[in-house]
Amino acid sequence: MPEGDTVFLTGRRLNEALAGKTLLRADLRHPRLSTVDLAGRDVREVATVGKHILTRFSGDLTLRSHLRMDGSWHLYRPGERWKRPGFQARVLLEVPDRVAVGFNLHDLDLVPTDQEDGLVGHLGPDLLGEWTPEAEAEAVRRLTAQPDQEIGQALLDQRIMAGVGNVYKCEVCFLIGASPWTKVSGVDPVKAVQLSRKLLLANAKTPFRNTTGFVGRGKESWVYGRAGRPCFRCGTKIRLADQGDGVQERPTYWCPSCQPGPIA
Repeated sequence: MPEGDTVFLTGRRLNEALAGKTLLRADLRHPRLSTVDLAGRDVREVATVGKHILTRFSGDLTLRSHLRMDGSWHLYRPGERWKRPGFQARVLLEVPDRVAVGFNLHDLDLVPTDQEDGLVGHLGPDLLGEWTPEAEAEAVRRLTAQPDQEIGQALLDQRIMAGVGNVYKCEVCFLIGASPWTKVSGVDPVKAVQLSRKLLLANAKTPFRNTTGFVGRGKESWVYGRAGRPCFRCGTKIRLADQGDGVQERPTYWCPSCQPGPIA
């Protein structure tokens, strides 16, 4: 599933291409929305909340989309050939100089703009949204509310704070020096929240993610995707195991020396 920075960048690019322009065509290929005609409406803005993309139109309507594992938004010039097959297209929004196509989108909803909270109100503070001391305190409060939860699982819980995906889960756990299976009560919650925001923010405006600050191929992450390779800090081989059950199961990377604590 895309990380919050990927969704943020997608929303930013859509906003730059569509905001302030009038829809010439709008095709919503979803059983509940197939008869909706948005042509003639203006695109007010495209915003993101966590991993949700909110496209707001004149007339106070909002289209919510979620990328999940396989979704993506592409931007094309009118008449340009698409890079994915047409049968995967779920949304098409055309303005005079751009065509935005959403492929394999999930959780499509069209609601009055003042009812967006019904779709995203359950989320914790958005790590890439407006960030205040109050927002940080609320994220910390939510994180510590379940002290027996594994920190790796807690970081992925969008109800605690919105934006962290599996990559950042692994990287944050490494940087706070704790096994992903360590209970929340065993880590510094403020540090976990602050590092989550810091890493997401550092990568929010570029498609090239880097959490280490190192230059060079294969040096972009501390542990994620590096199973069997030596830790940059101590040389111990990075390990890989699954964390979570069922749909929550995620491949998890960690250094057993730099991250003491429980293991899978």
